[in-house]
Amino acid sequence: MLVEDVMSTSLKTVTPDTPMAQVVSMMCLYRLSGIPVVEDDNKLVGFISERDVLGPMFPKIEEMMDGMATVNMTSALGKYSDVVGMTVADLMTKSVITVSPDLEILKAAAKMVGNKFRRIPVAVGDRLIGMLSLGDVHKSIYLEHVKIKMG
Repeated sequence: MLVEDVMSTSLKTVTPDTPMAQVVSMMCLYRLSGIPVVEDDNKLVGFISERDVLGPMFPKIEEMMDGMATVNMTSALGKYSDVVGMTVADLMTKSVITVSPDLEILKAAAKMVGNKFRRIPVAVGDRLIGMLSLGDVHKSIYLEHVKIKMG
């Protein structure tokens, strides 16, 4: 089974100049862990994830290891307002890992698991054509399993 057989093509996307206030609303409203960032004609230029949103609220691991930082939860929550005041371009990951539509779903799943992704953009060249989630992969494997057991 190929990625194109199970990927989602009904996509929510944002642009680099989208306000983060809009992005965090979309993430919470639609329960999205990440959103592709596109420019003209669906050209994939980045990806914005919950990790990108929440990461700036906490000290870097190097600071924690050096003993120079402690996590003050009240202060960390206050940093959320700073994040919400930014644009996507300020926080997005620019070097996006993608899969192609003709890749076997288990190879795509291996790439996702290896990179600790729950979802990954599907692209042809630099053009976004879909999204694949671990849920999509799991559902397709389950349905195939049921078909074999029932057949």
